[in-house]
Amino acid sequence: QVQLVESGGGLVQAGGSLRLSCAASGTLFSINIMGWYRQAPGKQRELVAAITTGGSTNYADSVKGRFTISRDNAKNMVYLQMNSLKPEDTAVYYCNHAQRYRNYWGQGTQVTVSS
Repeated sequence: QVQLVESGGGLVQAGGSLRLSCAASGTLFSINIMGWYRQAPGKQRELVAAITTGGSTNYADSVKGRFTISRDNAKNMVYLQMNSLKPEDTAVYYCNHAQRYRNYWGQGTQVTVSS
């Protein structure tokens, strides 16, 4: 089992920045993918960004150039630096850990961007 705990959400004005953190614990394998997803009210959960153990990244088109995902493998942490936030970024953000064909999810953290 893998446990994920997110932190760093909150309320910010448009154009502002937030940094999300996610701590992973439990049975962690060396090869995995960690990522951030988000779900806005009435919408499906969508991928925001993901990063492999080796550092390869993938971003949703809507956040490219504004968000940066990073990880610290020694600390089993993943981060999402969000800059130039827009009201449409408002959502619950979920940390995801994928290994051995299984997905694990955090409890989610609310990000609200006011206009």
